[in-house]
Amino acid sequence: MTDRTTGANESTGTAKVWPTEIRLSKDKRTLTVAFDDGASFEFSAEYLRVTSPSAEVQGHSPEQRQTVPGKKNVCILDVHPIGNYAVRLGFDDLHSTGIYSWDYLYRLGREREGRWADYLAELKEKGLDREPRIRR
Repeated sequence: MTDRTTGANESTGTAKVWPTEIRLSKDKRTLTVAFDDGASFEFSAEYLRVTSPSAEVQGHSPEQRQTVPGKKNVCILDVHPIGNYAVRLGFDDLHSTGIYSWDYLYRLGREREGRWADYLAELKEKGLDREPRIRR
């Protein structure tokens, strides 16, 4: 529900924001999203992949959330608009089921430092690595 006086979304605490620009870098490793409130975020493909809002990554409850290792070199192949509220990203590891709403992308940008630190700590705790596994 949105607070009519501030425009803030009560469930997320973020303002309802809309993107003004979405740009995928030539090397397909960075997605830049600018919002109408002046905020702009550069997202690495790895960060977006490991925080995918898909059920495959997030599960259906917090206990089911997966820590996704080995995505240091992942690239974004496709950015598909979903209505007027989100984009679906297709990655070169064939993951393409995450639908990133504007509010979710905004939160990922605002919370990047903490989320990234938590991700790195989870990898370490579980004995996992950012580097992709080499198949022999």
